[in-house]
Amino acid sequence: MHTRTQSGWSRGRRVPLTVAVAATAGAAVTLVTTARAATSPPGAGKKATPEVQITKDLAYAPAQPAGTEGHLLDLYVPKSRKPVPLVISTRGSAWLADNGRRDADKVAAHLNPAGYAVAGVSIRSTSQARFPAQLHDVKAAIRWLRANAERYNLDPGRVAIMGDSSGGWASAMAAVTTGDPATEGDVGVSGPSSAVQAAIPFYPPTDFRQMDAHMPGNCEEFNAIMGTTGCHNDPRSPESRLVGRTVPDCTEEQIAPTDPLTYVGRRPVPPTLIFHGEPDALVPYHQGRLLFEELADKGHDTGMYSFPKAAHGTLFEMLSDDAVREGAYKETARNGRTTPARPTTPTWNTVIAFLDRHLR
Repeated sequence: MHTRTQSGWSRGRRVPLTVAVAATAGAAVTLVTTARAATSPPGAGKKATPEVQITKDLAYAPAQPAGTEGHLLDLYVPKSRKPVPLVISTRGSAWLADNGRRDADKVAAHLNPAGYAVAGVSIRSTSQARFPAQLHDVKAAIRWLRANAERYNLDPGRVAIMGDSSGGWASAMAAVTTGDPATEGDVGVSGPSSAVQAAIPFYPPTDFRQMDAHMPGNCEEFNAIMGTTGCHNDPRSPESRLVGRTVPDCTEEQIAPTDPLTYVGRRPVPPTLIFHGEPDALVPYHQGRLLFEELADKGHDTGMYSFPKAAHGTLFEMLSDDAVREGAYKETARNGRTTPARPTTPTWNTVIAFLDRHLR
């Protein structure tokens, strides 16, 4: 049974953490703030660590199926007299798990001191629902956050999204479908916009039909990890599970709506910054390049950081580990003009500078 509350839905006895521990909420926030200040994440800059209000297990829609966590989010909001801009974080799992909100505390450790709230958002797995449920979920979470912006001191006009792998796909999809009513769905609250003002996808799948042709190492690592034999075209691949049938057997009408590239050129796309490792053995580097080049060709504001030595799943290392960042280079495109690639060493300050440029 789901109960509609002022801020969303509660699932049985599960309630927002700030309500459940109201008597000790201040102590909990102080403890997190103290620990964060003591660990000083690399690349976080020199800004003082703020007091942070942490609220967990917020339901942006009823659980589907009951008892699952695909419609939950966690909030990390720095104390401020004015509403703060928001960055949504959703981690990847090949769409196999409903735990996209994990590691939001690590993202918040870098972004809260810069004045950004962070929402760790989960979406449903492919064992719980097929596409377009996952796109509808991320849009529902954005609408819910806007609907409750005043309650949590968020600025509804300044929202960005970031994620990696399938979470990078969700981030890219949120960006390229901004303003498209056909992609909204009926999950959660209606009314507020699901638009984002910036997106930062890390190694996102962008065109399922082109993945296998560009996989390194004859797909051996992918098959070993995923338990497949036919790479992304296998019936058990993450993409086939998402669509509900083997990728090569899909019609254009079935597969095109799942690809971020499909939507580029239809409507304005917010500034998008892409990160991808060239030796990625799960989501080929070509997928990130496809998105960057398509956005650039259509005149959108975009950038891409490429990493000759970064494997899949290295979001945090791409911004902090010298071995992973060795040889990294950046390209940017704006108004149809692309700048030549130049060497660079990205950090969390790189992410913050991008957010400042488009959300401040």
